[in-house]
Amino acid sequence: MTHYDVFNGDADGLCALQQLRLDRPVASELVTGVKRDIQLLKRISPGPGDAVTVLDISLDSNRDDLMRILASGARVTWVDHHYTGAVPDHEAFRPHLDTSTSVCTSLLVDGILDGKQRLWAIVGAAGDNLDAAANALGASLLDDDQMDRLRELGRLLNYNSYGRTVADLHFAPEDLHRRMRPYASPLDFIDGDSVYARLSEGYASDMASAGGLKPFHETAACDVYVLPDEAWARRASGEIANQLVRRFPQRAHAVVVPNTSTCNMVSLRVPATGSRRADEFCRGFPSGGGRGAAGGINHLPQQRLEAFVRQFLDTFS
Repeated sequence: MTHYDVFNGDADGLCALQQLRLDRPVASELVTGVKRDIQLLKRISPGPGDAVTVLDISLDSNRDDLMRILASGARVTWVDHHYTGAVPDHEAFRPHLDTSTSVCTSLLVDGILDGKQRLWAIVGAAGDNLDAAANALGASLLDDDQMDRLRELGRLLNYNSYGRTVADLHFAPEDLHRRMRPYASPLDFIDGDSVYARLSEGYASDMASAGGLKPFHETAACDVYVLPDEAWARRASGEIANQLVRRFPQRAHAVVVPNTSTCNMVSLRVPATGSRRADEFCRGFPSGGGRGAAGGINHLPQQRLEAFVRQFLDTFS
């Protein structure tokens, strides 16, 4: 039997997998990529008796391949918080899905495991910009300094996941998983591996490059930032969006960065208590999706940028 671990390469996907494999060790084939590389099931062809665990990627974006894999005789467990569409009913399919704005995949795994690997769930939640949830989990377990370190680790792991290709990243996600894997505590990982220090240095350099950014468009309720076609901008784009919503939680924010010479990638953040969902808005564009408070468009043609900006301003102003 072959086991496949298919996971988003961001903090939430990494920390969800870390929790599961600490509690339920298994030798597996790793399938992952940059944060926006989500159609991951197309890479695998399991057979009868094989097992597939899918973490933190959209079911709706992988529906055809999910049905192909179930038809092959493999078993699939899926844990995720993104838009699902219709959920298949199949005897070999075990879904753990929740699209609420207050959850992420690491928190869902924390529930499945009854909190047995909770410190890594805190890292994943912080990386997914769910600081309130992370703080609530850590309140009785950690002092303020420890909480600060875990929140920072989550943000650094998430920052590392943004890029056009893995070549843009400081660490490939599968390498990060292998380096994290021996550590039951993320605090020990911070102290025992050079990942934290290297990501801290890269983050500081990239965010310094972003220091002079000005809005491309701005209203009282929302803003749009357009970044240059540079590796630092691709790496920093998600953290820029997260910083904006942390600073201005009642505003909507769109961060646009070139993905190719003719196409852009968009990171969208909207108020968690607002009436419009980010994933709902982004699904109006091909390759768009996400969750309630955070969404994205993977391939927005350059000629559609102005139309996107107008629609974004009309929707959230």
